[in-house]
Amino acid sequence: MTSDSTVSETLQVKRASERAAYDREAVNAVVDECFIGHVGTIREGLPLVIPMFCVRDGERLLMHGAPATGTVRRGEGTDVCVTMTILDGLVLARSAFHHSMNYRSTVVIGKAFEVSEEADKNRALEMFVGRLLPGRQAYLRPTSQKEIRGTQVLELSLEQSSAKVRTGPPIDEEEDYALDIWAGVVPIRSDFGEAIPDSRLTESTKLPAHVESLISAD
Repeated sequence: MTSDSTVSETLQVKRASERAAYDREAVNAVVDECFIGHVGTIREGLPLVIPMFCVRDGERLLMHGAPATGTVRRGEGTDVCVTMTILDGLVLARSAFHHSMNYRSTVVIGKAFEVSEEADKNRALEMFVGRLLPGRQAYLRPTSQKEIRGTQVLELSLEQSSAKVRTGPPIDEEEDYALDIWAGVVPIRSDFGEAIPDSRLTESTKLPAHVESLISAD
């Protein structure tokens, strides 16, 4: 796959390097499909990885949490590592050694900085809601200043990032292809189920179109 000499040595994929990609299009494709990024920071000299809701805004990755959250406090102004993975299938081979998974993943490293400018922060917070469900923000009550102050947003440049992808069937030893053992790929899929209404909805509250469209899309 494509390479980019500007990517740091840390991000160069060594194992199965033919599956690596360093172009922004490949990285963006993974980031835009994932909801969760696993954010690595250092706490008291030890690595700690926490799942966080992430969204891409152009050339940056946005993360958010309460200001008192440990990962947010540790991450601000320091080097962090974010990984994101989409699992596409179980790869069943003719030997235990060659079993694998089909996946798409990305790794991003760099310094995380607080999004502090008011308009930019408000826009970022709206992007999180829009990533969950397009059209949802306009349906909601306005976000209060207390809620905005109670949320901190971090941004991380996507400049230093790489993707790694595995696709296709199992790769067995040549002599094993003659064995009477089933091999292949079992796809993994996710979809949205029927919406479960909150028990405290009023009788007049109907399922909004943007939720209905999410369910019907599958």
